Amino acid sequence: MQQGQTLAGVKIEAFPEKTMIFGLFRKKNNNQAIVDRQYAALTAAARMPDLYERLNVPDTVMGRFEMLSIVMILFFRRTRASAVSGQEIAQEIVDAFFQDIDYSIRELGIGDNSVPKRMKKLAGMFYGRLEAYSKAMDAGDREALALALQRNIYPESPAPADMSGLAGWMMAAEAHLSAIPEEMIAGGAAKLPPVANSSVA
Repeated sequence: MQQGQTLAGVKIEAFPEKTMIFGLFRKKNNNQAIVDRQYAALTAAARMPDLYERLNVPDTVMGRFEMLSIVMILFFRRTRASAVSGQEIAQEIVDAFFQDIDYSIRELGIGDNSVPKRMKKLAGMFYGRLEAYSKAMDAGDREALALALQRNIYPESPAPADMSGLAGWMMAAEAHLSAIPEEMIAGGAAKLPPVANSSVA
């Protein structure tokens, strides 16, 4: 794969105490097995059929991007209070996420000259979602979260689907991740919960 440009110096306004630097293709060999295991668990969570069949996420390229963004945001929020090892893993996982996006763009036949521009746009979308979802979740406001999800997942629809079920699942998933012990985070063993009946109530 050809390397893309580095997205560096991005300040995440949802976490004003931190400025996170994400180098798209930085690899740390000592963390690689852990990162691979955790990234596989997160991407599997983003592909759970119930998210698309019961929670109104469209099973499209952009719908899958939205769900991948959501699970990355949930994991990143969990690791913001982790020790250094957990935060390093989170950074490498976000790196892997953007690397996958870069690869997917190239697989679609997008020319090399257009890839950096598209990557910049998608990165901006991701960080915008991180800020918007974090604001609602920090306030415990499921309705505001559902509206933010609706705006992002159905941006041009005159009759967007109800996203309260997905908002409920995100709230439940955050509680689930918060209860996971730190050693599981450091070992790349964190998993997101399935879609429970309470998530769509």
